[in-house]
Amino acid sequence: MGGHSHWSQIKRQKGAADAKRGQVFTKLGREITVAARQGGGDPEGNARLRLAVQKARESNMPLDTIERAIKRGSGQLDDGTELIEATYEAYGPNGVAILMEVVTDNRNRTVSELRATLSRAGGTLAENGSVAWVFESKGMIMVEGGHVDADELALQAIDAGAEDVQVDDDRIEIITLPENFEQARRTLAEIGIEPASAEVTMVPKTTVPLAAKEAESALRLLDRLEDLDDVQRVHSNAEFPDEVLAAYATR
Repeated sequence: MGGHSHWSQIKRQKGAADAKRGQVFTKLGREITVAARQGGGDPEGNARLRLAVQKARESNMPLDTIERAIKRGSGQLDDGTELIEATYEAYGPNGVAILMEVVTDNRNRTVSELRATLSRAGGTLAENGSVAWVFESKGMIMVEGGHVDADELALQAIDAGAEDVQVDDDRIEIITLPENFEQARRTLAEIGIEPASAEVTMVPKTTVPLAAKEAESALRLLDRLEDLDDVQRVHSNAEFPDEVLAAYATR
């Protein structure tokens, strides 16, 4: 779990600087629209929408753009675009399992882009259910540990419903069941702790350890998949060597 989540954290840190802002706003807008469509346009009563809006604000997305995305999802604004939410499964090199969450207005285009990107890296799309069983939904809250009492935080998190707390160097990972995620997040806010990241995500039950060369190839593939316009999130069960992740973080 650690290797996967550490890559996710590094990717988030790099994202704001590396990605094209227009692409970032498009993805965030789609997430807001889908969240509002599924759970209503009030962030206070829609945890997924609240998280999406928070991420948009952290990325300096204009408020009027956020509001338009909410109105589009809640049916107050119709621009003629139908967004489809879907999950695709794949095998990467070395048998790595990959799960890709997409929001698209054109399934054929999305599938074509996914297939081409995977093929260039020696991967392939998989049948539904082929790799989904490797992953389970978990709430993941990451706290920078430099100024936090890890033991005290762990006790607070467990009291709030955390399933597990992992302390690793300068970060603390709080893992919850999806239904307990919001309570854990609120508990941290009440005691004045601002997470570095907080989301409900897909976590692998088992991982595939990769040597340095294979890890580099897998990281490049995951990057390319995440850079596709229709792809919202990419999950894998690859386990990366610490030195490869450290080098990746500095690029």
